[in-house]
Amino acid sequence: MSALTRRAFIKNSAFAAASLPLASSLLRAQPAASSALPPAVPVSAPVAPGGASLRWLDGAPPAVQPGAAWGVPWPRGEVKAGEPFALRTAAGAAVPVQTWPLATWPDGSLKWTGHAIPAGAATGRDGEAQTLTLLAGAAPAAPAQPVAVTESADAVEVSTGVITCRIPRRGGVLVATILRDGREIARAGRLVALRQADAPDADAAAAVAVEAFAGEVTSLAIEQDGPVRAVVRLEGSHRNEAGRAWLPFVVRLYFHASGETVRMVHTFIYDGDEHRDFIRGLGIRFDVPLRDAPHDRHVRFTGEGAGLWAEAVRGVTGLRRDPGKEVRAAQVAGLATPPLSAWDKRVSSRLDLIPAWGDYTLSQLSADGFGIRKRTKPGHAWIQAASGRRASGLAYLGGPSGGFAFGQRYFWQRYPVQIDIRGAAQEAGEAAEVTNWLWSPEAPAMDLRFYHDGLGMDTHEKEREGLEITYEDYEKGFGTPHGIARTSELFFHALEATPPRGRFPELAAALVQPGVIAAAPAHLRAAGVFGDWSLPDRSAPEKARLEDQLDHLFALYARQVEQRRWYGFWDHGDVMHTYDRDRHEWRYDVGGYAWDNSELSPDLWLWYTFLRSGRADVFRLAEAMTRHTGEVDVYHLGRFRGLGTRHNVQHWGCSAKQLRISTAVYRRFYYYLTADERTGDLLHELVDADEAFLTLDPLRKIRKEPIPPPARSAVSVGFGTDWGSLAAAWLTEWERTGDTRARDKLLAGMRTIAAQPTGFLAGGGSFNLDTGEFAVETEARISVSHLNAVFGLAEICSELVSLVDVPAFREAWLRYCRLYNASADEQRAALGRDLGRLNLRESHARLTAWAARSTADPDLAARAWQEFYSGRSGLGVHDDLHPRAIVGPAVLNPVEESFGLGTNATAQWGLAAIQCLALVGDRMPAGVEPAPTDAPG
Repeated sequence: MSALTRRAFIKNSAFAAASLPLASSLLRAQPAASSALPPAVPVSAPVAPGGASLRWLDGAPPAVQPGAAWGVPWPRGEVKAGEPFALRTAAGAAVPVQTWPLATWPDGSLKWTGHAIPAGAATGRDGEAQTLTLLAGAAPAAPAQPVAVTESADAVEVSTGVITCRIPRRGGVLVATILRDGREIARAGRLVALRQADAPDADAAAAVAVEAFAGEVTSLAIEQDGPVRAVVRLEGSHRNEAGRAWLPFVVRLYFHASGETVRMVHTFIYDGDEHRDFIRGLGIRFDVPLRDAPHDRHVRFTGEGAGLWAEAVRGVTGLRRDPGKEVRAAQVAGLATPPLSAWDKRVSSRLDLIPAWGDYTLSQLSADGFGIRKRTKPGHAWIQAASGRRASGLAYLGGPSGGFAFGQRYFWQRYPVQIDIRGAAQEAGEAAEVTNWLWSPEAPAMDLRFYHDGLGMDTHEKEREGLEITYEDYEKGFGTPHGIARTSELFFHALEATPPRGRFPELAAALVQPGVIAAAPAHLRAAGVFGDWSLPDRSAPEKARLEDQLDHLFALYARQVEQRRWYGFWDHGDVMHTYDRDRHEWRYDVGGYAWDNSELSPDLWLWYTFLRSGRADVFRLAEAMTRHTGEVDVYHLGRFRGLGTRHNVQHWGCSAKQLRISTAVYRRFYYYLTADERTGDLLHELVDADEAFLTLDPLRKIRKEPIPPPARSAVSVGFGTDWGSLAAAWLTEWERTGDTRARDKLLAGMRTIAAQPTGFLAGGGSFNLDTGEFAVETEARISVSHLNAVFGLAEICSELVSLVDVPAFREAWLRYCRLYNASADEQRAALGRDLGRLNLRESHARLTAWAARSTADPDLAARAWQEFYSGRSGLGVHDDLHPRAIVGPAVLNPVEESFGLGTNATAQWGLAAIQCLALVGDRMPAGVEPAPTDAPG
């Protein structure tokens, strides 16, 4: 749970350049290969050297902008470390901006920078703020109301110029108080959890034991301290009165200059016994002081779209006697009502006889329905008030003297969720209690137990038989959730008064779809980051055909998320693996065919689709996947720490715990594009993920004899899914922090893989955990798997070859790329034997394309396209892009079917199309007929 602080990061960045001479022979810039092939797609230049064109991702600036942060890449050598940055609108107006380094190139120049702007900045509605220009070497404008961070022995105080927040360093309160204009808007922000013991589904007649736990902060770190943005990181765990501590958490609080909002990024890790520790509720709670009279206290819940449920604690409309038109109009509008002396006395004299409603609950227990109910006080019945389909997750309690709006992102998508308001009818001077429940206490207790009893599979031999029928890699005790995590985003607004009704849908929109600033795709491409991709190009019919299919496949999956309801607290963000056309259903209940868990890199497919298109809908699907796969599918503590779980009916169910799922390759995009600190934690966690090889034998189920535990100097590590994942983690850590240990292990691996007699074709070797070196074998060995290169190895090797000059590594990777899909005769001529029957020929066409590009070989380019268009072991190219509608009674709800319903084939086809277009797009054959595909689903 340790964090790399911003201060330590900047310190490391400062010495990164000084440490480079230690490997100067390896870090020379890789010269571009001479090539007869011109650039695959013309790349638009940046605004100017040291400049970047930016835009709001959704086109127009958001109506509510509580502060924004993002990342921007720079070409190697273009921007020196320490350069200031200025931000301008299209009209030339200066926008205050804060800047920090995210990554550096090996020569010490900036590769990625993080930036933040104040709340409300760059939101001009005249179009000027729709596009922005970031300029290196220019002084930034200062914010009108800078963030100020003040430290004391027991707390940290953060002021945005609008609100002031006090954050204790330790104890049971996260946020002691939030003030605006000297008035306390909220206080005692704290974490709450409920544990149901021993059974999640107790008989209705039996007593259910529920324990209350409260979050306790044990450490605080200031990661950023202004002037535009401040970030405070809190760590701790949940404790009960008996002293038991569990459910460790990391919470970050974000503040922006001129802002009235506190953004919270909340992560918890499940570390209980899934057979005994059932979460019954998990939430964040604040106390809200009550100052206004009950008839001037307002409660708001946002529904779907512009929908709003809006009432007063004590309503004065609809009574038998009319208090007066102005009174009614003011209460409905959320304004202060006229003085009681101006009311009709028949009402003002009887206010105490009008019920005051103190308690409110909005519960969303499925993706398709929520209910709102209220009661006067405990001990009295709840009254159903309203219902709807999908609440956006924002609530409010307050009045003319100030109010508190609060909500959680992905509200209905992460059901079961709930919002409670309690005690709103108390006397002025008291405080109500509001709770955002990340897991609703009204839902069944969270049940994370394995979904079957083992089916008699009590030996490895029987487990292998199970794999043969359901594709499930079962092993008793391995389908544990101990160590998985979930991250949530929440927003808390300290408002000066109840806003107009029309403001609430805008606040809700900022919660549902926060404003995102992004560099233009042309700038991202020109910066030379993330390997081989190009901008969309429809200049020729064959290119347009591939672009159309790429668009079709993304749209198909985006619609499948909705049609199949891939929602829920633990499920949101993932997609399914394989389709069952007989049932017209994804194989959600069939062993290893259910949740995909990043199998064959759908994460990469989505992120490369976003890089080249800049589309907001693609970004948000990729963002949700990254939030899921980096937390839920990966272990963050315990025996499997640093490893991910292969695809299964439950995200944690498979016994194959592997680096190919936890790999940093899938997280780097989101981190660099958004500067998200939580994703930075995930990347940092993986630096020592190779330690897991000491305790987990990946070949335990097929070994005939047990082997002694491995020594640190000799663990078995594969060159593909294993080392490729480690290389991504070490490269990212080196770029981010200047960590020389990560750099040296990365370079040692590159050097010793290249030194093997058959290079990457050896498949793996004996690895030294301390040095990162593989033992160099004396005999030529060949072991090739179709999975080696399809979990990010192709992408990370392309980056490494262009980043550092290790010629032997380049040649080893080139040899692998050239020979994988080569004919048996070519393989025998090069190796003395062929590689046998290999799978995923279509997806490996991009390796052939990389070899063609690297050697300027037009024959290899032609071969790459032949492999791609063959459709062999892949998806194929299709002319009919119209899905088929399936309706009842064949299915419960109307759904679509298309050729793309198979995540392995779709993700790999997408990556192959994108990379082949980038590498050999100018060598496309014309008039190719679609080939039949042999891919299932």
